[in-house]
Amino acid sequence: MHKTYTRLERIAGSVVAVSAGDATYRELAQITWPGGTSLAQVVRLEGGRAFLQVFAGVRGLPTDARVRFLGRPMRVPASDAMLGRVFDGAGRPRDNGPVLDEEGVDIAGPSVNPARRVIPRTMVRTGIPMIDVFNTLVESQKLPIFSIPGEPYLELLARLALQAEVDRIVLGGMGLKHDDYLYFRDTLESAGALARTVAFIHTAADPTVECLLVPDLALAVAERFALRGQRVLVLLSDMTNYADALKEVAITMEQIPSNRGYPGDLYSQLAARYEKAVDFDDAGSITILAVTTMPGDDVTHPVPDNTGYITEGQLYLRGGRIEPFGSLSRLKQLVNGTTRDDHRPLMNTMIQLYAAFRETLEKRAMGFRMSDWDGQLLRYGEGFEARLMDLEVDLPLERALDEGWQLLAACFEPAQTGLATALIERHWPASP
Repeated sequence: MHKTYTRLERIAGSVVAVSAGDATYRELAQITWPGGTSLAQVVRLEGGRAFLQVFAGVRGLPTDARVRFLGRPMRVPASDAMLGRVFDGAGRPRDNGPVLDEEGVDIAGPSVNPARRVIPRTMVRTGIPMIDVFNTLVESQKLPIFSIPGEPYLELLARLALQAEVDRIVLGGMGLKHDDYLYFRDTLESAGALARTVAFIHTAADPTVECLLVPDLALAVAERFALRGQRVLVLLSDMTNYADALKEVAITMEQIPSNRGYPGDLYSQLAARYEKAVDFDDAGSITILAVTTMPGDDVTHPVPDNTGYITEGQLYLRGGRIEPFGSLSRLKQLVNGTTRDDHRPLMNTMIQLYAAFRETLEKRAMGFRMSDWDGQLLRYGEGFEARLMDLEVDLPLERALDEGWQLLAACFEPAQTGLATALIERHWPASP
């Protein structure tokens, strides 16, 4: 039998405190008062008191409201009936579809024991050359996309949702503008990709607690799909909004702030979500790509700084493109040696030549005289940006590698590339 309490000791922001020593962390409660009813979630336990984040806010909430603890965390349905559907941060339908009344699974459960995970071994093809060729995504990888507001990170996530060679897409949006939500929905629907997608969308106008629930809802559904043998790609945006929601709740509860006002457990909160990425030996996998916007393009900001210690590399989105310098997939070497024999050497050579192109740009900007070699590098760099770096480019891995060879042949002599003679004999195009 679930206990009911009839006295709120404190109301601050959207957080209330109740003397309930038997409550558990993340437990769900129902708050009822003459003016309405709302769900709430335990977000902190201290000194025999439970602090609850109220979903619907506390406007009009009296101190004699009834609080009934439900004895369980929040649950979410996780079946194929969710495919093609859009839900809010509390798991309610946002698409005007029917409510799913099936038995749900608990959210925010433990991560898989690292000792029981298998070594990542399978490439996730995306059709984006700057990922497939240069920063290969691997199943079960957790990878942030570092960006600044204004960059096309939502467009990049939409392309990944459309093109990634996986079985299921789970999208988690946090703090999105309503127009951004409509963009995702319409883009996926028009391309026919909504049928393999489940979306949980929290908009900036929704309660803060629902922002905190979105990653857990998305990852709980993803885990259920993965246990059924499916390859799942989880796309999250924006983890900085998630961290700001944590900060808002911590301030409301008067916790001692850490760096820039964020809670001291920010690292643990982020890691608990990212560590859900896993490849099951006898089932499917969960791969996570999460946008993290950097205020002021500051990578030392607490959110990207903590994220970098958790994840296996990062993608930098700058100037509307994935920046080759700074972007890194630490697991790419596990798979790009088995794709095609020229993948690794071609990748290394093209990045080295692009770095030389960047140096040539600086020389030209300072008025230095350009040599013939500089002219070749300028042609190469401009072609590289247009034919491979542009986010509009959509090429399978093999065609992207062939495009790289074509670009080299159009700008250089074979000996100038530094590639092995045997590779050049096999792959150098007869006519660039």
